[in-house]
Amino acid sequence: MNRLIISFLLVTVLGISACSDDEPQDAVKEIRMSVSSETGFSSVFGSEQPIECMLVMSEDNPGVWEPLGFNSIEGFTYERGHEYYLSVKRTILANPPADASDRTYSLIRILEDRVVTEPEVPVDEKITSEEDIEYHDLCPFEKYAVSKGYIVDGNGKILYDDGSGSSLPSYDAARIWLEDVLDKGDPNWVKFESVPYMAIYSFVLSPFTDEIRLVRNGSSGPMFKDVIPEDEFARIQSMQSGEEVHYALILANVHKKGLQKLEFTVKKQ
Repeated sequence: MNRLIISFLLVTVLGISACSDDEPQDAVKEIRMSVSSETGFSSVFGSEQPIECMLVMSEDNPGVWEPLGFNSIEGFTYERGHEYYLSVKRTILANPPADASDRTYSLIRILEDRVVTEPEVPVDEKITSEEDIEYHDLCPFEKYAVSKGYIVDGNGKILYDDGSGSSLPSYDAARIWLEDVLDKGDPNWVKFESVPYMAIYSFVLSPFTDEIRLVRNGSSGPMFKDVIPEDEFARIQSMQSGEEVHYALILANVHKKGLQKLEFTVKKQ
């Protein structure tokens, strides 16, 4: 009887052990990681505003600088203008949270810490003409498109000038939609879809003033009322039927560097 009990317990323990071995385990490894003296920007799910972050390169993806949050390496404090070479413990989670990365990092030791430059304080230069707008690397390029024209009637109703008769929401709720039309066959497609090539701002060139306005784009484009303020909208409503004016948007990235120029007309019905 005792032998039967012992045999049963042994089989049970082995069965539990086998089940435990079948469960996914976290993968832990010590890796080397470089941290740039320059920072970058990363898009965040649910937010229209990219956030500043570190730029790191590890043996997981050599030769590629990738964004990583300032607090993403446990035990490590980043200082601007410093270039680091780190030894970190990288853990690939077997069961990562649905709303977070499957990797965590903790500092083992700092192998190198080199001061490259003193951190610069960004200064917004005043833009007084289109020529003052500095374009980003490889720009301008054709990534975005907007409707080529809008029609405004005497009551302030806004329609697309495409023959469809489709109207926009009210003046306060209307948006100038930016459509991403970049060809996926473009050799720079991956680069152009990264944060530095996202249209975060628009410089507005208006037919009614020489002043160049800077407006924020939402996730899908700037609000109509930000591009065409109330006083200009009232002037359009008072124009003669068939008369039209021309606007231009110079899309800009998070650093306010130009990406692309788009033009459209607004016609009085």
